[in-house]
Amino acid sequence: MKGYLAKYVSLLTEANRTQNLISRRTTLDELDDHIADSLALLDFMVLKGQNVLDLGSGQGFPAIPLALGEPEGSFILVESDLKKAHFLEEVQHGLQMDNVRVVRGRIEELARQSQYRGVFDVVTCRAVASLPTILEWGLPLLKVGGWLTAWKGTRIMEEIDESQVALNSLGGVIR
Repeated sequence: MKGYLAKYVSLLTEANRTQNLISRRTTLDELDDHIADSLALLDFMVLKGQNVLDLGSGQGFPAIPLALGEPEGSFILVESDLKKAHFLEEVQHGLQMDNVRVVRGRIEELARQSQYRGVFDVVTCRAVASLPTILEWGLPLLKVGGWLTAWKGTRIMEEIDESQVALNSLGGVIR
């Protein structure tokens, strides 16, 4: 897996020269941290055989490292920005990731489409929106008993407090 992750970092840094996918000041150590943060989910959750949807995939965190770490999971990466979606497709093809499909579209539109509602075991997202908004988009996409995992920053406790209405109306629970 390390070789694939190194190739992913190489593809990301190369594409970033022309596409501005990440900050130009981002160091390789910071990219390693993003990868480690992404892979940390595998310490808590088994994704083998699971259908995973990543909202707002951007440059591929957490979905690409997770898909490389669990090749027997099925991953759909949703990205509305054309150049970011194109980059994700390049990564998918360049790393021969048969367990990844990139969908170009807006999350809020996808969440209304019946073929996506109630079909995912896990929904992931990182740096996409506020937690209440993420819950409104992501919870309807989950199977009963599914998990929504959101990588959040220092305001997480405030965002949890702000999420009570969405949690109650959508039947979600924070664990």
